[in-house]
Amino acid sequence: MGFGCNAVGVTGCRIIDSPRERLLAMLTNSLIPCNGRFPLLIALLTMFFAVGASGFGNSFFIALLLCLFILLSVFMTFVLTKILSKTLLKGLPSSFVLELPPYRRPQFCRVILRSLCDKAFFVLRRAVAVAAPAGAVIWLLANVNIAGSSLLSLCAGFLDPFARFLGLDGVILLAFILALPANEIVLPLIIMIYLSQGSLTEYSDLSAVRQLLLENGWTWVTAVCTMLFSLMHWPCSTTILTVYKESGSLKWTLAAIALPALCGILCCFVFNSLAALFYG
Repeated sequence: MGFGCNAVGVTGCRIIDSPRERLLAMLTNSLIPCNGRFPLLIALLTMFFAVGASGFGNSFFIALLLCLFILLSVFMTFVLTKILSKTLLKGLPSSFVLELPPYRRPQFCRVILRSLCDKAFFVLRRAVAVAAPAGAVIWLLANVNIAGSSLLSLCAGFLDPFARFLGLDGVILLAFILALPANEIVLPLIIMIYLSQGSLTEYSDLSAVRQLLLENGWTWVTAVCTMLFSLMHWPCSTTILTVYKESGSLKWTLAAIALPALCGILCCFVFNSLAALFYG
């Protein structure tokens, strides 16, 4: 379920009887790319790894690369689950029994009403609770200047040295931090900071976006590291609130934030180091 929305995936962990295994599923759910991360992955694959003119062969190659990234994220959930089950969440695995309930005629009106009010509205309310103040913070950072530079540029410059070790730059890392309310705005934030604009800009022409990224020092290594970090970084605000609601523990909520972020930092550092070693 995390492929659609990680917050819904965390909510779906309720069906797991074992508290230990329920925690394992919640802590690793955000490693699965949700719908909010696919636009960035597809855009970067198209801009930096297209093999020529548009056509079936090119589309197939991009789709194949996307599948490989998805398989990597699934593999990382297995790795992290194995590590957690041997360290923080030791215990014997429980048996899995799936019982089919007695068949009943579905009550469509009741199902639709419950899904809309009890599920969708509940998740959207959590998203709005964080999105509104986060939007105000982004606007202030983009429009408040100190010594001729916006706060966004100053923050990006502060993060740049650390981000370089990960194959990124300060702008990319800052965009991921500010995109806490929604992963969909990572690329618009990157464009906004590079252009020193005070509001988000939507680009329909990927060639123009690619040219902007290249002018700001992007290479294929930067694109790969950005995609790796998109796959493995802290969950969005809605997912964080859902983890806290479902676990009832601040400790495990912080673990759900830190664990995928550490995976992303490690993977980006290793890939960037190998790329620097073999490609200089």
